[in-house]
Amino acid sequence: MFKRIRYQFGCIERKGRRKGPDVWALRYREHLSDGTCTNRSRIVGSVEQFANEFQARNAAQAFLLGVNADGPNAGSVTFGAVIDRYLAEELPDRHSTARGYQSWLKNHIRPKWGEYPLQQIKPLSVEQWLKGLDLAPKSKGHLKNQMRMIFNCAMRWELVPYQLNPMGLVRVKDVSKRVRQPAVLTIEQFREVLEHIPEPYRTMCVVAGCLGLRISEVLGLQWRDFDWEKRQLQIRRSWVCGLPDEPKTQNSKRPVPVDLALEKVLREHRRACPVSLSESSWIFASSRTGRPLHPWTAERRWLLPAGRKVGIERLGWHSFRHTYSTLLNEYGTDVKVQQELLRHADIRTTLNLYTTAVPERLRRANRKVVRLLLPTGT
Repeated sequence: MFKRIRYQFGCIERKGRRKGPDVWALRYREHLSDGTCTNRSRIVGSVEQFANEFQARNAAQAFLLGVNADGPNAGSVTFGAVIDRYLAEELPDRHSTARGYQSWLKNHIRPKWGEYPLQQIKPLSVEQWLKGLDLAPKSKGHLKNQMRMIFNCAMRWELVPYQLNPMGLVRVKDVSKRVRQPAVLTIEQFREVLEHIPEPYRTMCVVAGCLGLRISEVLGLQWRDFDWEKRQLQIRRSWVCGLPDEPKTQNSKRPVPVDLALEKVLREHRRACPVSLSESSWIFASSRTGRPLHPWTAERRWLLPAGRKVGIERLGWHSFRHTYSTLLNEYGTDVKVQQELLRHADIRTTLNLYTTAVPERLRRANRKVVRLLLPTGT
């Protein structure tokens, strides 16, 4: 006869140690494959970490979710416990993505919802909370999607009944609209900006502008990534938050063409390097550490002031990628070719987010309509 497995809440007890502060221990029973069970104990944390038994029990909930994976729903699991299990088992492998998720959870979601039981988190409450946050609509959309992923995990782990994810009912106003339009440089502005930026950051700007690379991809370049015979560059890695990482998407790994003029700039940059470089050397490395340069320090020190001198209030590294896309569109490049050069997985990203009409193009289009509607010479 099938024996029902009860949900285990375990027992929290305080244990003394010969050295150091007392610890909180969780006692529970582990069910073995032969049908028997045995007593187990696990240290939750010290009394310095958790001041009382209530805090220690909350900290142990994520572990208990795994222990009760084959048992019934307890009905009182907190959202914070599900977050802990998500961080332990479901966090993406890509470093930059994981870092972003951890930031949203730590700074926004856990402080508000961590102590709430799953069943008490309602769509309207989440929607009102998001409205009250002093964040851009896109950031609010990220928070909503992060909570949706947590609820998807809770449903898969059978902590809540199979049903419509409640976060699907949460609305975020203007989530697809930009709060601030991206900075796009004209050809003249681009050349003028370069005059105000020293090496090696000047060459970094040239590479970003001529190839439309993300700054993480520029910093992740090594000399062996270039095939000078085929005149192309293979994107193999990125450099994010001081660590090497995979490119953003699979499409980001597509090779890009390297023009002879850009090849000349890169060869001059290599000759100007103070030390001899191997093929595995970083192209834009610090002379002090040998590791890729820090992009945000350079942006604050050089790009922002240079942008203001040419009339661009907030010039950042990604502005060069937007400029590249806009120039492709301005000179009549087929949209599919634009997508391939920008290495976007979805062509709608190329059309809706990266391509901006320059003022003169707007003027020409408007002139055609006016001349059609009004008599000549009016």
